[in-house]
Amino acid sequence: MPNSNEQAAENQTFIPYQVSEGEEYMSDDQLAHFRQLLLNWKQELMEEVDRTVQHLKEEASNFADPADRATQEEEFSLELRTRDRERKLIKKINDTIDKIDDGDYGYCDACGIEIGIRRLEARPTATLCVDCKSLAEIKEKQIGG
Repeated sequence: MPNSNEQAAENQTFIPYQVSEGEEYMSDDQLAHFRQLLLNWKQELMEEVDRTVQHLKEEASNFADPADRATQEEEFSLELRTRDRERKLIKKINDTIDKIDDGDYGYCDACGIEIGIRRLEARPTATLCVDCKSLAEIKEKQIGG
């Protein structure tokens, strides 16, 4: 299930990649498509960071009432935690762009098979194929649960 950042990335005028007959997996056109998808997503996240900084500057008030002050601090804390998650996502996006540059993008880190165009469009930073991701989730549930 995509989180709000992934949904925001999809809300831009997203056009699914149309694979040509006989086109090789991770062709230059496909790589360009995913690079642009990642750059758009990163740009949107960076704009959100700028909006947060502006919001914090504009809304910062020293309320006399402790309840009002606590409410504002909690709102700021929640917003900053969200930005921290987005900061980590930006790093992951940058790492994924590096994989494109290195020619390693689109292949499962665990087994080496093709991840697939549609899966990568749904989650451009995916590093595992569906099967390996499912196994990883099962293992995680067994260890954690």
